[in-house]
Amino acid sequence: MYRNTYVKVNLSNLKYNVETLINRYKDYKYYFGVVKADSYGHYDNRVVKTIINGGCNYLAVATLDEALTIRKEINDIPILCLGIINPKSIPVCIENNITITISNIDYLKEINEYNKNLKVHIKINTGMNRLGVNKKDEFNEIYKTVKEKFYLEGIYTHIYNATDEEDTLNQFKRFEEITSNINLNEVPIIHISASEATEYYPKKDYVNGCRLGIAMYGLVDYQDIEFKSTFKLLSEVIQINEVENETVGYNGAYKVEGKERIAVIPIGYADGIIRKNTGRDVYINNKPYKIVGNICMDMLFVKVDDSIKVGDKVEIIKDIDHIKEIANHLDTITYEVICSISKRVPRIYE
Repeated sequence: MYRNTYVKVNLSNLKYNVETLINRYKDYKYYFGVVKADSYGHYDNRVVKTIINGGCNYLAVATLDEALTIRKEINDIPILCLGIINPKSIPVCIENNITITISNIDYLKEINEYNKNLKVHIKINTGMNRLGVNKKDEFNEIYKTVKEKFYLEGIYTHIYNATDEEDTLNQFKRFEEITSNINLNEVPIIHISASEATEYYPKKDYVNGCRLGIAMYGLVDYQDIEFKSTFKLLSEVIQINEVENETVGYNGAYKVEGKERIAVIPIGYADGIIRKNTGRDVYINNKPYKIVGNICMDMLFVKVDDSIKVGDKVEIIKDIDHIKEIANHLDTITYEVICSISKRVPRIYE
């Protein structure tokens, strides 16, 4: 690592968060650790192993590539692919024990040639209108065919607006209506709720699985849980410019009136710190300082005081609370803040 800019991933804090959640939701049998998008930007199979050691007994990813990256080192845990896998790649799934999602009848017809060695979860669309079966007749046909040809391991849906009770209760109801012709207790795994819905709504009798995603990384607000920070983005001051009555950066976007000290930090939008971050705080020596001017591809500017010197460590992303502040500044969600930090930034594990 030649540029002193990196993410510090705290594995012990991650394990603590996972263990705390599983201890809180004791009445489930299956705990899906959602590790898509490189474990929400944390990267590396060390993170996945920590999540497993914390108690998750199933993994969920978005793509087959993500699943196979895990399989290079970890063979003894099932992995569900939440996205749609190209029918030509189904043999790879069978060979590597990857569970696939079936979300419509046309896709089922495309993979009809395969056999019981293929593990399947059927996805139900209960209102998000992304992936999933949304008609009872179509579900019945898919269910019958899958039971005959493959190994039907699970059925699931996704709650899209867990903070709205009416929307969520309607989704539960729709799931029950679409699956009403079968006995859900005969299906090995039923999982409906991700992090927020698992917290806000009681477990249904027919449900035995939950999906733990963003909560594992501590980026939610739950009563009585003090989550620990798992993600910190660090850089350093590489130069300090004494600027007097001039502009700073591209397009002269920041104008100095009088004299100011402007620190240059080697991180930019190519690293995931997009230009909308201008105006928000970073931390140097535990004190907040503002990003000013247009953020460059590889560098950005911070207005500092006389206490700051070249070589000082800069917390671009400090902790859970800071991530929430950044998300608010960017008018986005915490997921996007950490997932946006690019692969160019090394991850260091502690």
